[in-house]
Amino acid sequence: MSCCRRCGLLVGAVFGAVVAILAGIVYRQMWLFDVQNPAEVLENGSKPIVWEKGPYTYRVRYLAKENITAHDNYTVSYLLPNGAIFEPSMSVGPEEDMVTTLNLAVAGAYSLIPKILHLALERMIKTSNSSLFQRRTVREILWGYTDPMLKTTMGVFSPYNGTYDGDYTVFTGKNDISKVSTIESKLSFWNDTYCDTINGTDATSFPPFVDRNKPLFFFSSDICRSVSADFSSTVDLKGIQVYRFVLPPATFASPTVNPDNQCFCTDTLVTRNCTLAGALDVSSCRGGAPVYISLPHFLHGSEYLRQEVLGLNPSEEHHFTYLDVEPTTGFTLSFAKRLQVNMMYGPSKVITVLKKVKNYTVFPLVWLNETATLDDATADRIKAELFSRIKLLEAMQITMMSVGGAIFLICLVSFCCLRTKGTA
Repeated sequence: MSCCRRCGLLVGAVFGAVVAILAGIVYRQMWLFDVQNPAEVLENGSKPIVWEKGPYTYRVRYLAKENITAHDNYTVSYLLPNGAIFEPSMSVGPEEDMVTTLNLAVAGAYSLIPKILHLALERMIKTSNSSLFQRRTVREILWGYTDPMLKTTMGVFSPYNGTYDGDYTVFTGKNDISKVSTIESKLSFWNDTYCDTINGTDATSFPPFVDRNKPLFFFSSDICRSVSADFSSTVDLKGIQVYRFVLPPATFASPTVNPDNQCFCTDTLVTRNCTLAGALDVSSCRGGAPVYISLPHFLHGSEYLRQEVLGLNPSEEHHFTYLDVEPTTGFTLSFAKRLQVNMMYGPSKVITVLKKVKNYTVFPLVWLNETATLDDATADRIKAELFSRIKLLEAMQITMMSVGGAIFLICLVSFCCLRTKGTA
């Protein structure tokens, strides 16, 4: 039996069970950064001091894929609907909790509006009684509120419910098992062939027979780019041996350390001529808004980032991203995606609320921990279906090899007998 055929049987045996996991319960915990000294920042130019507040937990990824369409080139396209349901029992408090955070409209307009028009922006800020910081509920900060200055809806994840992630077009692997689940598409955010190339899958599954000596590549729409994960260890997940792959420090390293990141550096001013590590400028795929993505608390980031915002404490144990992949099928059975959303603001000679700001600051808004893992019942089902098929296939291979060997031996004996008889 060929490797591809064997793989097809294995994947078919457990596909229904694993799909139930990947489409099952995914939780997103979020910690917001609460500014403790907003007045001192405005009046004295002090550096902001933040305390994280959370978690506020939501159930996400609970909606089935839509517009699933098969194509002639062995690909399937689909959309991933976005949705979030608040889970009060898993949260530190209600969505009505108040948090002092960066004013998204002021920070966004500061970057989007040319400096020549900053005087007009100053008038807008004063007329609307806006400031560099604002105090709002958790729900407003995350999902949206009507901003008094721009008269539009602002929010870290706004809009979310009712929107889609995608569309995605992935290979089925029918004609080439090594391509299964890999994405067929390119980006147009980075103006560079290398950075605009999508490598790998959407991280829910990978081509079967995973080699732990090779990195896994996947695309993350949160950071608008593909990344790789390296093998870390073998983990026992409810009786199933899985490979744990982790996001390496090189992912958000500066181009001086990781030259592959050169084309992801789009702002030489804020990044100090592309020497700043730990914060990825994704403004090109966020409508020009000065959004930066990093690991929580700027883990693996330049010290400068934590010097401009005080109160951050990165932890390798709590802030790293990992995938637990079953190596035979390539399915991700457990994961933790940990990222931080930041916005940039900087000094201004015209805008009053920014006059005391000394340096460009990448300000942390919220960090998230998005997790999913299989439950006990599903783990038992996978073990029963996957391992029983493996044992069956191994038995079939042994049987076929034995039968083949016996046939070969019979043929050899017959040939020798016929040859002896012919000689006689």
